[in-house]
Amino acid sequence: MSNARSDRDAVRAQEIAAEQQYLTVLYDKLDALRQETTQRLKDTLRDSGGPPQARTERDISTRMYTDKLTQLSAVEHGMCFGRLDMDSGETFHVGRLGLFDEDNEYEPLLLDWRAPAARPFYLATAAARDGVRRRRHLRTSWRKVLDYEDEVLDLDAAEQGSDLGLAGEATLLARLDARRTGQMQDIVATIQGEQDRIIRAGMNGVLVVQGGPGTGKTAVALHRAAYLLYTFREQLSKRGVLVVGPNETFLRYIGQVLPSLGETGVLLSTVGGLYPGITATAGESARAAEIKGRESMVDVLTAAVRDREQVPADHVEVIFDREPLRIDRKTATQARTRARRSRKPHNLARRIFRNEMFSALTLQVADRLGRDLLDRRDLDEINVELRADPEVDRALDELWPEITPQQLLDELLSSPDRLASATRKHLDDDERAELQRAAGAPWTPADVPLLDELAELLGEDDAQARAERERQEREELAYAQGVLHIMEQDEEIADEERLRVSDVLDAELLAERFRARSDLTAAERAAEDRTWTFGHVIVDEAQELSPMAWRVLMRRCPSRSMTLVGDVAQTGALAGANSWHEVLHRYVQDRWKLVELTVNYRTPAEIMAVAAEVLAEMDTDLAAPTSVRTSGHQPWARRVPDLATGLPDAVAAELREIGEGRLAVLMPPQVLAEIGPQLAESLPEATLGTRPDDLDSPVALLTVEQAKGLEFDAVLLVEPAAIAEESERGLNDLYVALTRATQRLGVLHTGDLPEVLRGI
Repeated sequence: MSNARSDRDAVRAQEIAAEQQYLTVLYDKLDALRQETTQRLKDTLRDSGGPPQARTERDISTRMYTDKLTQLSAVEHGMCFGRLDMDSGETFHVGRLGLFDEDNEYEPLLLDWRAPAARPFYLATAAARDGVRRRRHLRTSWRKVLDYEDEVLDLDAAEQGSDLGLAGEATLLARLDARRTGQMQDIVATIQGEQDRIIRAGMNGVLVVQGGPGTGKTAVALHRAAYLLYTFREQLSKRGVLVVGPNETFLRYIGQVLPSLGETGVLLSTVGGLYPGITATAGESARAAEIKGRESMVDVLTAAVRDREQVPADHVEVIFDREPLRIDRKTATQARTRARRSRKPHNLARRIFRNEMFSALTLQVADRLGRDLLDRRDLDEINVELRADPEVDRALDELWPEITPQQLLDELLSSPDRLASATRKHLDDDERAELQRAAGAPWTPADVPLLDELAELLGEDDAQARAERERQEREELAYAQGVLHIMEQDEEIADEERLRVSDVLDAELLAERFRARSDLTAAERAAEDRTWTFGHVIVDEAQELSPMAWRVLMRRCPSRSMTLVGDVAQTGALAGANSWHEVLHRYVQDRWKLVELTVNYRTPAEIMAVAAEVLAEMDTDLAAPTSVRTSGHQPWARRVPDLATGLPDAVAAELREIGEGRLAVLMPPQVLAEIGPQLAESLPEATLGTRPDDLDSPVALLTVEQAKGLEFDAVLLVEPAAIAEESERGLNDLYVALTRATQRLGVLHTGDLPEVLRGI
């Protein structure tokens, strides 16, 4: 027995040594690529000056080499994580990016995990081997091979797998048991079959991924973004991919995943971050956010815009050329009717209203001077003088002002009269009082969909900008014509090269290419342009979005190429969704596909048993996902006389248990406001969870809303009864809170536990 074990150990040591040798080759190749890219970047930066075309190309090259260096640096840890041994005798290593041997006909040294040839690493089973004889999972620490796990895909080996059919079970469970950090870890080395099928689904249409806590929804969404950019790069590189998360803390948490998967050009944003130039981070009541999220707010905002298109009660007099002019109700009403009939947005229809009014006022002045004595030129001169008169301009501006979305919404919410006028058919007095706020108040996330809607209703009179853009395009066309002329006359350019260029380029096409070249990525350009439309949109925690927020996202993606990830059982926002049909029917009818993730990789079975009791009490027919592991730690509940003394002791005890892990203390907002600052001051390891950087701390003091989408080694849930009773979706919030932990769960309470938790 001892000899057999010794032989196995010797074979294992040889295999690890062989894998180490190959890994060293891969990292040598990575270092060479970094060095080459760094040198090219240095050469590019040294090349200054030159004509506009050369400077543009230099900027593009700088961006390209910088992005390449970012990608090469991001894959340093865990670059190679697997190997496929095929029936054909071929062997392929799988990793975070593709590496090739240029000296050997570009033979693959490392397969990119997104490449079709790498897919069997995630999908091959004993029943459908896809030519795979053995699948090896490598466990590495930076550039060192620590161990490996082999799966021999024959019928006998299939009997040894888990009843969940997990690929690389030992590697997966080791990963799940690892301590959490302040950043999300990717799952590229341990993607399971049900996850891979979602990641590699086609790009067209709306794909809804429904999954309970811990099923890897967020990881699947991010890996899908990386896969789509790899597979459909030509289509998506121009329009970009938008990933929408629930809050800034969450975006910071996932921020390093995409670079580690080889992608840096994705725009990460909250809905509140989708209006350029607006910082929308202020807080407000859940009720106010729910009211703002209602679809009826479209009618409210439309009414608010129409309220700014006024006519005089009787008439208004202005002095022009030392004589009074009369702006009467009938004339103004006729001008307003013509402007509204154009169906143009308010600021664009304003020009029609003013043109009508200036024409009427011109005739009024002409009648005063004697119209029969005036010709067309005289009338035009009067019209020009009227337009230049400040008093006339102010009077017409009072009737139909040019207004920005920010100005209109601020004035609407800070004026009881304006708010009452716009909402009289839609809100009661209590709801109006909930929306009322001081003028100039900071923007909240729920304000952004309203601002975006107003931008559509108001429009922008861009006549001057359009004229400037046309002038630039004329200059670019002239420049392109000059470039082509020089090429035609240059004797050093071969005839066949000159013909090839002239066949594929004309001056207009060349000018368009000049305009498309920019040192900004598609994601960066999109972040500055409210009207940008994306090639694909991925929404995480999609169940939380209000109807008004969905209108924003649908405008950003008219192609309806979207991946929506969430769990309607975890809906916490009052304006959130009860069903996916409720969200999507008005936009795509029944043309959307639902897939489900059913395996819980995060929450141990001991904690999930408690959470399942809460789920059973909720108004949903969803089943709790199946946990793949146990932690050996039973959830506990403890009643304390007061939190000020009981909570610090519990935090200290949990920190001793988890060592270098992360602990979240989740509590109702009012409790966090009352004791959070004092607790953070008494615990040097703790921070209040109001900033993205707080996740780096050993202890994060958070509300359930702030913890959504995050995971921690241990969770202390404080006053669960208050969480459950806080809103009509209190049980949903309680379900979310219970499923944030990967190892340990404790409950502290001063009053009675909710009935649903009394089994702890």
